[in-house]
Amino acid sequence: MKVLIIGATGTLGSAVRKIFLEKTNDELTLFSRHVDKLAINDKREKKIAGDVLDITTLKKAVSDKDFIFVALSGPLDKMAAKLVTALTDKKVVRLVFISSMGIYNEIPAEIGSEGNLDVNPILQTYRRAADIIENSSLPSTIIRPGWFIQGPVSYEVTHKGEPFGGHDVSITSIADLVLRLRLDEKLYLNESIGINQIKNN
Repeated sequence: MKVLIIGATGTLGSAVRKIFLEKTNDELTLFSRHVDKLAINDKREKKIAGDVLDITTLKKAVSDKDFIFVALSGPLDKMAAKLVTALTDKKVVRLVFISSMGIYNEIPAEIGSEGNLDVNPILQTYRRAADIIENSSLPSTIIRPGWFIQGPVSYEVTHKGEPFGGHDVSITSIADLVLRLRLDEKLYLNESIGINQIKNN
């Protein structure tokens, strides 16, 4: 497949890039404002320097891609709107978009309900971005991770409407989930899923 990683120089983008290079034969396009500093594998990778809010560059990046992974920070709602516009009339297998736990007020008190949208208005752009993706016609999966930690692959998934399962999640666990979504076109298709590290592990 032709895979686009938007936010390729960030923590999650780098982890997804690594696991895809190791465990697939996919062709990767790395998109970031600071992508020029990356050394790439010329046989399997290319890079595009750009801003997601620049629709011209974004349209060039998403052209002919099968699988698109997005892990960004900033005005996510505006970024999501640009993505949906750029992908209009494009044939994409899956858009995977990183949001945040708490956008549906799904964090129970014992985990830390202060991380919910009702208490933490910073999450408003994350919620609006998720709504924009969900309300589009794109085949998509929204991932709502806990706080990033280092550690092994060991995680559980919760669905929209279910209480969140834990406070933290390892970066390697998120990357593993993204790989699973790439390998199974129907897995969590058109869902918003939470991911957290399994407790006592």
